[in-house]
Amino acid sequence: MTVAHKILILDFGSQYTQLIARRVREGRVYSEIFPHHASLSAIEAFQPRGIILSGGPASVYARNAPTIDRRVLDLGIPVLGICYGMQLLTSLLGGRVAKAARREFGHAELVVDEREGLFSGIQNEAADAGVLSCRVWMSHGDRIESMPTGFHAIGHTVNSPVAAMADPRRKLYAIQFHPEVAHTPQGRAIVDQFVHTICGCSSTWTMGSFRKETVASLAEQLKGQRAICALSGGVDSSVAAMLVHEAIGPRLMCVFVDNGLLRKGESAKVVDTFRKTMQLRVTRVDASSRFLSKLARIEDPERKRRVIGREFIRVFEAEAAKHANIGWLVQGTLYPDVIESVSVRGPSATIKTHHNVGGLPSRMKFKLVEPLRELFKDEVRLLGAELGMPEELLYRQPFPGPGLAVRILGRVTPDRLAVLRDADAIVLEEIKRAGLYRSMWQAFAVLLPVKSVGVMGDERTYDNVIAVRAVSSTDGMTAEWVRLPYEVLGAIANRIVNEVKGVNRVVYDISNKPPSTIEWE
Repeated sequence: MTVAHKILILDFGSQYTQLIARRVREGRVYSEIFPHHASLSAIEAFQPRGIILSGGPASVYARNAPTIDRRVLDLGIPVLGICYGMQLLTSLLGGRVAKAARREFGHAELVVDEREGLFSGIQNEAADAGVLSCRVWMSHGDRIESMPTGFHAIGHTVNSPVAAMADPRRKLYAIQFHPEVAHTPQGRAIVDQFVHTICGCSSTWTMGSFRKETVASLAEQLKGQRAICALSGGVDSSVAAMLVHEAIGPRLMCVFVDNGLLRKGESAKVVDTFRKTMQLRVTRVDASSRFLSKLARIEDPERKRRVIGREFIRVFEAEAAKHANIGWLVQGTLYPDVIESVSVRGPSATIKTHHNVGGLPSRMKFKLVEPLRELFKDEVRLLGAELGMPEELLYRQPFPGPGLAVRILGRVTPDRLAVLRDADAIVLEEIKRAGLYRSMWQAFAVLLPVKSVGVMGDERTYDNVIAVRAVSSTDGMTAEWVRLPYEVLGAIANRIVNEVKGVNRVVYDISNKPPSTIEWE
């Protein structure tokens, strides 16, 4: 990106590294993530106004613990260390880090010892007006035993005497908690203070600027060539299609694959919407029999995702073969897909394979175009609005690429799909009827691999169980279960057991992410 004010994030493997980038971007400042082992020359070439060291799963005193080029700290560029980043700063600069007597996971009260600088934007949450404190989210088992020379403590918790420290002369700051997650309510203010006040960044990065630069880049990348877009009907692939269409026009062909794993009535609605509303060239391919036959005997969720990813590519290759000079495949891949599937930026753990990332076959005839790969869902919606997309598409709840296959635990069969489709349609109808659809991230039904005893019409039944899932989130990286009104839950359960043949029990999932994921598979 050719913007003057940028923040560089060095990744040490935290699942939340991209959330740091997102918090920076919320302040309309561009940010990028580099691996922690990025060379000094690469960092200097990026010309950041500030550097943030992410958290990570390692201990700094462990053998082969990830580190950075020590000279980065002598560049005169402001640095903020978060969690592992704080411990690394301490270790590199001569302080001491040790295993804490008590681990600190979850909410903690941060008492601010210095109100100027990093914490000057904090609003007091303490009952005692003489004490400045706020809630923060901790996730660590080590702590700072002694600070490096030049540092002083600027915040503490009951368990961490040094929960935040600073060396203003060298513009080095460090915090033990995670300001990037929603569980630190004033984390945005802390990040803003570092980015805008300490680093001196101006708010110049917008979706308008992203659109302009991305379209220009795509036009150059695809100059004189044609591309095929995997259009699912969701906001991600839709925005990706519109960006590429703006760059290359009619040289883009969109393909909508009905894989037999879609929601009730979705196939016809999606194609109609795109042809009429967005004037995109869309080809519909009915590959339902192909996908269902490949999934017939598979129960393992990772195998499901890999099979679905492979078959999507094969279908697109077959369609592209009908036309000349199509060498590029456009996908609406987002960063949450990437970070949960593969360790692209740093030593992060793989959570699950996404069909359009880790689930892709190793050999393809296409080169990939993924213009949204570094964006979160809310940023994509802002970009979609910038592109003039209708609200109906912009605010459609996320739907997994593998479709209902990962909401059927166990084998995927036509009969089980029919049960889940009907139950899922009822969930969405009741959520919309209650006016709650736009207020949550996702709501859906899951078909469990168990049966339960019931009584219907004075007779014993032994039928399927449906789980209902509704979560709130801003980016899909963390999520909380929604406290649906009892009357809504009652209406959903009553309709499902009465209208969906083969179901006699409905349960509600009250798990957060983490420790659970949003989808069950």
